[in-house]
Amino acid sequence: MKLSTRELVTIAVFGTLWGIVEMTLGGVLKSLDIPMSGMFLAAVGLTVAMVGRVFVPKRGATIFIGVIAMLLKLFSLGGVILGPMVGIFTEALVAELVLSTRKKPNQIILMLAGALGVVWVIAQPFVTGPLLFGRTFFVVWLDFLDTARRVLGLGDSALVLVLGLYILIHLVVGVLAGVLAWNVGKQVRSRLGKSSEKIVEL
Repeated sequence: MKLSTRELVTIAVFGTLWGIVEMTLGGVLKSLDIPMSGMFLAAVGLTVAMVGRVFVPKRGATIFIGVIAMLLKLFSLGGVILGPMVGIFTEALVAELVLSTRKKPNQIILMLAGALGVVWVIAQPFVTGPLLFGRTFFVVWLDFLDTARRVLGLGDSALVLVLGLYILIHLVVGVLAGVLAWNVGKQVRSRLGKSSEKIVEL
């Protein structure tokens, strides 16, 4: 993949934006103990990354944006936070795999990338827990169920409903992130194009 200087700068800008979101909003959500904060952070971060992909519609661009954001996470207060760093990278990887199925992204593919990227927030503890933190799959499962029940306010008898609603909420938020990324990307590119035309006319 060959990238021009302008494309590299664009990737760096969007990667930095995602990193700033993680460093600022992430810290606020964590300190306030907001439910489903991982979902909100993933949605905002992926929105930024997917807008960047609209500007640089080349395979690998989303991964590079995610890597920059992940590296910036190193500067968060409290030192290296391995879990969130892995989360940033894997969210970018999931989105990249989806976006790479087309040469240029469209609204549908952005919606799918956003949905799967945000849903990864649910799956990640089942991977990183046992591999990185020595937690058993069973313990991670119990923590997941406890969180889902508390967020939705449902009891043990509604296990299937809890799981379905929890996953559905993440999917919907991810889809909305894709829609927002597409619309913002189109509008900004359109305005930049008009600005360039005015400069040429002058």
